[in-house]
Amino acid sequence: MGDAVIVGAVRTPIGRRGGSLKDWRPDDLAAYALRALLDRTGVAAKDVEDVVMGCVTQIDEQGLNIGRIAPLVAGFPETVPGTSVNRMCASGLQAFNNAAMEVMTGQNDLVIAAGVESMSRVPIGSDGGALSPTLLEKYEIVPQGISADLVADKYGITREQMDEFSYHSHMKAIRAIDEGRFEREIAPVPVVDEQGAKRMFEADEHPRRTTSLEKLASLPPAFKPDGRITAGNSSGINDGACAILVASPDKAKAIGLEPRARFVATGVAGTNPTVMLDGTIPAVRKALARAGLRPEDIDLWEVNEAFASVPLATRDEIGIDDARLNVNGGAIALGHPLGMSGARLITTMLHELERQDLRRGLATLCIGFGMGLATIIERPA
Repeated sequence: MGDAVIVGAVRTPIGRRGGSLKDWRPDDLAAYALRALLDRTGVAAKDVEDVVMGCVTQIDEQGLNIGRIAPLVAGFPETVPGTSVNRMCASGLQAFNNAAMEVMTGQNDLVIAAGVESMSRVPIGSDGGALSPTLLEKYEIVPQGISADLVADKYGITREQMDEFSYHSHMKAIRAIDEGRFEREIAPVPVVDEQGAKRMFEADEHPRRTTSLEKLASLPPAFKPDGRITAGNSSGINDGACAILVASPDKAKAIGLEPRARFVATGVAGTNPTVMLDGTIPAVRKALARAGLRPEDIDLWEVNEAFASVPLATRDEIGIDDARLNVNGGAIALGHPLGMSGARLITTMLHELERQDLRRGLATLCIGFGMGLATIIERPA
């Protein structure tokens, strides 16, 4: 089986719900990310052989196969096909994995993996209906915030630990923004402010500069009266899009682009649908085993911060060095546009590996109804 390499990766800034990206339709926003990727790499749209797009709430403006519609909006030739992927919170990472698999198996040589979600315009869960009574006979299906508390119970994580982790997520994200660490990966988006003035939206707007441990500790439980999960130690509700160009090594050479990293291995796992959110742990173990690697062989970790209990449990169970974990903050600070997030983790991790001149990174996300997905990439030696 051949290699699949990343030759380009770009994302929009992440907007708050009702924030700077609220007026952008998700298909238009995804198209903007696709165009930005081609502009940065110099690749002709006609040479792209497939587009694989992660999106969770595939209804309304995100329905009707946004993975096909967005490339058409972006001006791609009608000969370029596209498909939409839904593995819930890991949809963007699954899109990247699928694109890599197309290339590694020789089905295509140049594929775009992408992710998009406009949670301002398409509310989370609006694609769902009543759950199957048969499912409900087998499992207690609870909101993810309740599951996040169950994860904290299972792995002995306190409210104080989660609030402290969340505070540091904001501080790391703000430092990264102030130091310009995200500038290479972000394509600024034109927007109109509340006064009708045009401007370029250039930096993630969800991190809170004024938060503190005291403010986080004062927040009430968000999901049950005696719970420990609050708005402060949960991920944001956000808008954004991301696109990654994946190629075979021969195709990369033919189009004059240097491989920036290669796909190494992935692991996907199912877990209890009630506890739901600790699937990152078996997924990481699978990915490491397939790659023949140990946790200490991974230079940077991106563990999606759906809720603070998830990265903390993953850190403790896998044995991750804090200094290598979510070094520029995570979804608690930066936000979690569902379909974008997995692709965003790969994009951010790639750029940070390059910035620090490190070699390997692992990205992982917990997933609704009890799953986890993990993927390892590696820069050239």
